[in-house]
Amino acid sequence: MFRPARERYNQSFTEKKYKSFLAGMNAEFNYEIPFRVAESPVFVPKNFSQSVFGACDEIISFLNQKDFMRTSEKAVPASLNVPGETKHPLFLALDFGVCKNAEGEIIPQLIEMQGFASMFGWQHFVAQQYRKHFTIPENFSHLFVPSPEDYIFILKKNILKNHNPENVILLEVEPEKQNTRIDFLISEKWLGIKAVCISKIIKQGRHIFYESDGKKIPIHRIYNRVIFDELLKRDDLKLNFRMTDDVNVEWADHPNWFFRISKYLMPRIKSKFIPECFFVNELKSIPPDLENYVLKPLYSFSGSGIKFHVKKDDIESIPDPENFILQKKVNYEPVLQSPDGNVKVELRILFIREPGADDFMPVINMARLSRGEMIGVKYNLNKTWVGGSVGFYEK
Repeated sequence: MFRPARERYNQSFTEKKYKSFLAGMNAEFNYEIPFRVAESPVFVPKNFSQSVFGACDEIISFLNQKDFMRTSEKAVPASLNVPGETKHPLFLALDFGVCKNAEGEIIPQLIEMQGFASMFGWQHFVAQQYRKHFTIPENFSHLFVPSPEDYIFILKKNILKNHNPENVILLEVEPEKQNTRIDFLISEKWLGIKAVCISKIIKQGRHIFYESDGKKIPIHRIYNRVIFDELLKRDDLKLNFRMTDDVNVEWADHPNWFFRISKYLMPRIKSKFIPECFFVNELKSIPPDLENYVLKPLYSFSGSGIKFHVKKDDIESIPDPENFILQKKVNYEPVLQSPDGNVKVELRILFIREPGADDFMPVINMARLSRGEMIGVKYNLNKTWVGGSVGFYEK
């Protein structure tokens, strides 16, 4: 991506440094991180950064249209509609593959969009650790705000709002078992909020509580990390509180935005930065070149349910075709040079839209590295220079 920084990094890289990097992160919270953290960050030069943020601007302009709520109304399943929806989303994540188009140009291509919280704590933490253990140029930053202090202030301001941290919780399904638990531990340290399983919530009338040290604590605000797709599969959980209950609580972010800002919008937005895609129920005919498409459920998470090698029967056997899209494959270009070959890159830009603000504010980023046909753990088993990472963007 940025050759001078890349060459310096690779020349100074050692396995000893990498092991120290991993050990330092595991020791920080006395917790072994269960997912693979890549050997390297991504160095993003100004010219490509401009393309990425140009793509973001096009997508966000669609989200800011006056009739957006009407456009996305059918995205929210009636059975999962949560009361008290906010006027605007608080969080936005845009995922781009670094790809090569037919003209040979390296461009970002939108892979996924989410109106949902991402790993705001982990990304800042891992970036700090890369800088501590490796050679990162001073004119590159993982943040899109002026300073680390500004970043933490923005998180506290928008996640806690004006509430006592004791009355704000991070809501998950069995948070102690989630691969993203490290982010919950970081959030508790920086924000003072506990991660609580939805099965532990106590409801009394329109008020909800959680227990801590034998005390029943009122919940005034929820930092939501529950994925409905996962929750619905957990019929073993005994729930006193359901997310669709009408209770006296604020949401960060409101669950309906998970549906409104999702793959549901991708067939609706026309841009050179978005691969051609269609709702399966709106297909006039099945494309004869299915090898050039991927089949995606609208509301799955972390790549769950995606069919990469699509067959005609896969499409014809879908019971709810309105909940699937057929998307043209993109050509990830392996642009990150590792010591033993080039690696594919996916970039995620994370935004916050503060209450009353006219637009989304980019705050931080995520990156993922892959050698497989797709980005994801199962496509990168027993490979090196792959996994979770972060981008350092040229200032």
